[in-house]
Amino acid sequence: MRETKRPDKGAIVNRAARIGQLIGRVLQLVALALCVAVGSASAGLFGEAGGDAVRLALRERVVALRTNGDLRPGGGEIAARRLIPDFYASRDYAPVWSSPERRRALLRAVDDSASHGLDPADYQFDLLRRHADDGMRDAGRLADRDLLFTEALVRLVYHLRFGKVDPHELYEGWNFSRSLGAVEPVQALDALVGAEALGAAIEQFAPRLEDYRQLRVALLAYRAMEVLGGWPSVPVGPTLRPGDRDTRVLTLRERLRASGDQLSPPPSDRELFDDGLREAVVAFQARHGLEPDGAVGRKTVAALQVDVGGRIDQIRVNLERLRWIAQDVAGDYLLVNIAGFNARLYLDGKLAWQSRVVVGRPYRKTPAFRAEMQYLVLNPEWVLPPTILKEDVLPKVARDQAYLAEHDMRVVTNAGREIDPGEVDWSGYRRGGFPYQIVQAAGPENPLGRVKFMLPNPYSVYLHDTPAKTLFQRSERAYSSGCIRLERPMELAVLLLDDPGQWSTEALEAEIAKGETRNVQIGRRAPVLILYHTAEVGEDGRTYFHPDLYAQDGAVLEALARPFRFSTVGRTGPGR
Repeated sequence: MRETKRPDKGAIVNRAARIGQLIGRVLQLVALALCVAVGSASAGLFGEAGGDAVRLALRERVVALRTNGDLRPGGGEIAARRLIPDFYASRDYAPVWSSPERRRALLRAVDDSASHGLDPADYQFDLLRRHADDGMRDAGRLADRDLLFTEALVRLVYHLRFGKVDPHELYEGWNFSRSLGAVEPVQALDALVGAEALGAAIEQFAPRLEDYRQLRVALLAYRAMEVLGGWPSVPVGPTLRPGDRDTRVLTLRERLRASGDQLSPPPSDRELFDDGLREAVVAFQARHGLEPDGAVGRKTVAALQVDVGGRIDQIRVNLERLRWIAQDVAGDYLLVNIAGFNARLYLDGKLAWQSRVVVGRPYRKTPAFRAEMQYLVLNPEWVLPPTILKEDVLPKVARDQAYLAEHDMRVVTNAGREIDPGEVDWSGYRRGGFPYQIVQAAGPENPLGRVKFMLPNPYSVYLHDTPAKTLFQRSERAYSSGCIRLERPMELAVLLLDDPGQWSTEALEAEIAKGETRNVQIGRRAPVLILYHTAEVGEDGRTYFHPDLYAQDGAVLEALARPFRFSTVGRTGPGR
């Protein structure tokens, strides 16, 4: 029989201590679990009741908004009078902004709207900050806060997507795209409030264009210049030229240094207009649409006197214009900037061609619009537009009918039948009402040159070649009656024909040399976007400011400064 060993007293004591510790730990865990359970039950009991109270308060406010069309939660305003009721009804009036982190994310996005050239005040930023306190317990105040934050989000993404200003209010016949696509607004808002990274999701509504990104960087740089004190204003006086010595040269140097145009160190004689200063003046003139002659005359002084705040406003205006047209800028497109006197063709989103252009005079403005280019006309005839016919040609023909023959023009009916000019009572049509057309034959005198690019539109505006090539050497090129003259039309024609086997440059020139008027369908249809942008970032990364040729910046800036409202021009918006 095996002898049983008696346990050691010390081991028993140690084991009992360990068992006691384990029991104590278990009891602690049980107590903790009970506390958590009780706490959760209490939170559920009171939190859910609070949630129900907020839902009820939201429902009451939304019903009032839908019924009365007006609601001022927390002293604020709800402009999205249709979208917000539909949105909250779709989620059974559950609050959206219970999370402090989400509220802070929206506050950051609203504050950052200034980097887009927008105004945080349009989104009731001060009210948002006052209502962002997480210590609120009143269901009515929580409902007000929820509505204010949702309203701010709707306003912000609406502006980033479409712009604050509705261009239809400024330009009759504006026809650029303006939609959310196939997504319903309530669905878009629901997806947005559920996005994991709210700030990044909001930014997706802004134009995803390189031009827009660069202009935002320029806005930041010019605001930094403003914080540093801006720049001095160069006094008016006689034209300053290289070699001159003048006290105004000191101010000129400081002005150009502040805007980053003066790079070389000044000479010991700081009042001397040296070669380094001339280079700085030329750089400034090139960036501001002026003749780069290095002399500081009346126009250059006027540009130098625009303060940094004026340039910031100009950038803001053009960020807004980019928001108007961003939905149409993708893939293949031909972009004409009226104010910049330039045209650029993008194929598959990459720059393929660019050219200087001549645009309409200020009293015969080239309109901004979108159109589809359809075909080319080789050796085009010129059917005189009504304005030129009435204001220019009819008075001349009334004085001397030989004008028609001298310019290779003929009179035709609308059906194309030629009329003997001697049978027309020219004096009777000096005030208008001319029942015929006047057509100038193709040839070296024809103002359309050798090729015309047809893009049907209500303005009878098109792009074309021109025999007047010397105008392209000027910095300001507003000499046409509304149509757009191209410096390098043949290169553009070959790219759009998109058929190297049939239409090389040589083949196109040979066809034109036949002298016959001929329509040719293009192989690559690129939408034509005719725009008016007075600020843009060049390929060198510098900001270029174009003269406000048609004085259109002021109206956009004024509209940006107006109180917030959703547009109701020609469409149903979130405010209706």
